[in-house]
Amino acid sequence: MMKSRKELVAEYQQMKKPIGVFQIRNLSNGKVFIDSSNNITSKWNRHKMELKFGSHRHKTLQNDWNDLGEDQFVLEFLSELKIEDDDDVNIERELQLLFDMVVEELNLSVDQRY
Repeated sequence: MMKSRKELVAEYQQMKKPIGVFQIRNLSNGKVFIDSSNNITSKWNRHKMELKFGSHRHKTLQNDWNDLGEDQFVLEFLSELKIEDDDDVNIERELQLLFDMVVEELNLSVDQRY
């Protein structure tokens, strides 16, 4: 028996969305744009749409996207924040701490980042 639309929506809302830090890496020059989100998939889709429509806030990244094409960029998960349902944590604060830690560990020079 097929599930109703209501059941499918409810299941989708219950799915765990990946929380953490990710990067968009330029395969041509190795530069990275690092970001974090409490829903990485959604945030990646937003970045991708902004880039496709030419409206991304990071103009250098946008210019490289326009010049090189979408196939020269990849999304890479750097670190995932694991949160249990019963955890009483400030997700935004934990995510910021994780982001800062990842950026520090990567130790990228200014010319390696967007």
